[in-house]
Amino acid sequence: MTKKILFVVTNFSEINENIHTGVWLEEFAVPFLAFQATGYEITAASPKGGISPIDENSLSCSNPMEWDETAKYLKITQMLSDVDYKDFDALFIPGGHGPMFDLAYDNKLTEIVEYMYKNKKIISAVCHGIAGLINAKNENNDSILKYKHVTCFTDKEEKIVKMTEFMPFSLENKVKELGADFIEHKPWSEHVEISENIITGQNQNSALLTAEAVISLL
Repeated sequence: MTKKILFVVTNFSEINENIHTGVWLEEFAVPFLAFQATGYEITAASPKGGISPIDENSLSCSNPMEWDETAKYLKITQMLSDVDYKDFDALFIPGGHGPMFDLAYDNKLTEIVEYMYKNKKIISAVCHGIAGLINAKNENNDSILKYKHVTCFTDKEEKIVKMTEFMPFSLENKVKELGADFIEHKPWSEHVEISENIITGQNQNSALLTAEAVISLL
């Protein structure tokens, strides 16, 4: 049977009147195309449904044209509460700074992550998408990230892009507080950690490796 992938993306777009954010296009487009090429069935959903805004900083004339073609799926996302998440084989959460403001606090997403963890389905996220995993707990009421090898957008990378002061919390510190074995490579390294059924990628440059890890496990 065809494998089914659920993408969960942000609806958040405005940190303040001068700073806009959303999903980082590469982190959506590259995995989307990899899964599509493998023949998987893909659904994109968000907490509110409808448009998942693209961070303008991730739009460039140098982007491959096929990335832009995937952007249409970010305009018509399903509402997360309408998705039959038990029907999917894997979850993929792209980053961009948006997830820090909505996915990190979304109860429905937490419900989905916990279900997939309990049923040993694949849970994957890249960069700030890991924020969507931080509230999920296992049967012992511990974080699902406890004792797992986990990476995410690092404090060093946050400082480089000058966004530290605008974040509601440090994602790196949160992951550590939850008891994860946090592993970082040099800024902008292609870096993925696989720990049981949880796959995490450090930054946008890790999007393809993260997707390939999902495909490998599936």
